[in-house]
Amino acid sequence: MPTSPRSLQPMLALAATVLLALFATFAPPKPVESWQWLDIAGEGGTALMAGLWAWLVLGSRPGGRVTMWLAGGLAAIMLGAFADCLDELFVVSQAALPLGWIESTLAPAGMLALTWGLVLWRQEQASLTEQLERRERVFRDHRAYDRITQLADAAYVRRQIELERGAQPQQPCAVAMLELAHWDQLEREQGRAEADRVLQAVAHQMLLNLPPRDLLCRYAGARFVLLMPAAELGPARRRAHHLAAMVEAMRFHARGAEQPLALSMRSVVALADGDAQLLTRLNRELEAQDLAAARAAHPAAG
Repeated sequence: MPTSPRSLQPMLALAATVLLALFATFAPPKPVESWQWLDIAGEGGTALMAGLWAWLVLGSRPGGRVTMWLAGGLAAIMLGAFADCLDELFVVSQAALPLGWIESTLAPAGMLALTWGLVLWRQEQASLTEQLERRERVFRDHRAYDRITQLADAAYVRRQIELERGAQPQQPCAVAMLELAHWDQLEREQGRAEADRVLQAVAHQMLLNLPPRDLLCRYAGARFVLLMPAAELGPARRRAHHLAAMVEAMRFHARGAEQPLALSMRSVVALADGDAQLLTRLNRELEAQDLAAARAAHPAAG
């Protein structure tokens, strides 16, 4: 089991205690009257604040390389500043060990580590921001999410289509409707709870493969609507096919099932041309595909 960053917090105090013990053991103390109290307060305060920041990072972030670089850099800065503070209390030049290297190496090494951690943190934030942008319209309007997928509903996407067409009437705007095939069968065989988990996984997979401007909503059941601003019909169809391929590449592991479930997805695409019944029309096209697939699977029944 991976170590929780929070479990490393006591190591900060332990490291400072070990450093103090080294100075107290191998360096003679300075007389109190020679102490420079302003320097002690400044260097000690720097060490205290760097240690507090490292403690907060370890206590508030999940584990991973970003957390370790940030906390490690701050911890090294803390120890370097603390060693600089102890230099005001002990005669380092007369120490039995070369203690002077501690303050001269730990602080710059900590700054380098912290800088690299901030670079990684910036990359992490950029990735998170990209994910949030895909839901930005929903967040901005404070709309209620679908309980299962955390996507907006059909009424919301209808309003967004109207707004998109009104704001840029000369620009193409494509809409796709996508559906998980054999959804009713999956729900019967796996149960409602597992079917909901499939929907959650599929919604997340599609969001990961969308440009930031596109808007994904849940239409009904296992059907989703994708609004693609400034998209021509050809690129929109390719994007819908790509999403379907990404979903079909998934292997969902249902609880209690020995084999992962293979998923299949259908899609229909059209341009938003001002037709108020666009989503209804796309829905009927998907129903026609369902009927054709059922007849192909059971030709005698057709």
